Amino acid sequence: MEDLLKLEHVSKRYRGFSLEDVNLTLPAGCIMGLIGENGAGKTTTIKLILDLVRRDSGTIRIFGEDSRSLRRNIKERIGVVMDSCCFSEELTGVQVGKVMRGIYRNWNQDQYEEMLSRYGISRKKLIKEYSKGMKMKLSLAAAISHSAELLILDEAAGGLDPRAREALLETFQDFVMDERHSVFVSSHILSDLEKVCDYITYIHGGRVLFSEEKDRLLESYGIVHCTERQLEELDRGAVAGIRKTAFGLEVLVRKTALPSGWSADPANLETVMLYYGREA
Repeated sequence: MEDLLKLEHVSKRYRGFSLEDVNLTLPAGCIMGLIGENGAGKTTTIKLILDLVRRDSGTIRIFGEDSRSLRRNIKERIGVVMDSCCFSEELTGVQVGKVMRGIYRNWNQDQYEEMLSRYGISRKKLIKEYSKGMKMKLSLAAAISHSAELLILDEAAGGLDPRAREALLETFQDFVMDERHSVFVSSHILSDLEKVCDYITYIHGGRVLFSEEKDRLLESYGIVHCTERQLEELDRGAVAGIRKTAFGLEVLVRKTALPSGWSADPANLETVMLYYGREA
């Protein structure tokens, strides 16, 4: 299986913040969610991938080529949706299509029209009259309609209502169905990512704490409720995080390291992230 996106030992240093030794791999046919608190480095990572800022060290390869020297035909295989609309607010949906047709050699007007209809996007209204959610949908329609094979999205679900978010997730799943396309998306809405992602990468304080298959990650961890005395029975290697509650301790555990006779409740993505972040 081809890797559409690969970061190895990528670092970027600013005054007061640094992104250190980022490693992740996104195979073809997969969706990867990038999660982390505000200021953790998610947007910086995406800007590095797109070469909007220059990395200090490491390598970033897209379709097997260095991201710093992508040929035009490779760039046209990448669709990008940032957290704000990149089109002039004085354009209409129809005019955006005309602009994109002049830029991309593989522009698919029929697909663009179909996407506008699917998302209920006005063709005649000016973009400045769109809601935030409608602007995101327009950006997504444009990103998909130039035969992109890799979608990169930064907080694309922000400002969307639940129905629109569900439509967005369905679009992601349809996009990767042929196992040649992939999606790399950052989001704070972990429940959405848990529904559709094949891989999850968690950045905390500029460092990747894990980048793993989602199902394997969630199968590996569980929640145990116990007392402090019971906690002493657990091997340190079994404990990934601890939270004190009014009823005792809530412990994130590695299920394979639990003693015989112990059981654990399922852990969701939000729980794993919160515990990992607390212990880091």
